[in-house]
Amino acid sequence: MTKILLAFMMTLTFIGCSSKGEDLSLVTQKLSVGNNLSTFKLNDQFEKEHSLDDSTTKLIFAFAKDAAHICNDFFDTKEASYLTDNKTQFIADVSAAPSLIRNMFILPGLKKFKHTVLLLDEEEIAKPFRKAMETEKIILVRVSKGVIISIMTLNSKLELQEAIEAQ
Repeated sequence: MTKILLAFMMTLTFIGCSSKGEDLSLVTQKLSVGNNLSTFKLNDQFEKEHSLDDSTTKLIFAFAKDAAHICNDFFDTKEASYLTDNKTQFIADVSAAPSLIRNMFILPGLKKFKHTVLLLDEEEIAKPFRKAMETEKIILVRVSKGVIISIMTLNSKLELQEAIEAQ
């Protein structure tokens, strides 16, 4: 019985870690200057739908685990209203995680945060956002009335704070 359970766990590990050789050549890039994100709708960690309204001026994207940890650790030191006060929305890409891991560990962990985390939780939805981005870094997208006006990459909590609080 132990060998069967061990084999099952190994199978899940290999399935979760398999490389899908993501082909983005046919995917239309969403994050580029001039693109309109006014139809942007994502659910948060509590499955509540959010959209981009005219008051939002910054979007923070974390496509990789390390980038997400930097963001969440930083936001956790701030007031619950920090993102809203700074006209910012935070988006984390959890689509690469196997659904079992996502549902058992990632989502329950995200529900403990006082800040809102919008989720890219399906690979097909996440691909257009990841295309041509430095996915290991934090991506700051500035928008005006839903239209992307600039994109920059960030590496640290300090850069994140300065970029969010800059008007």
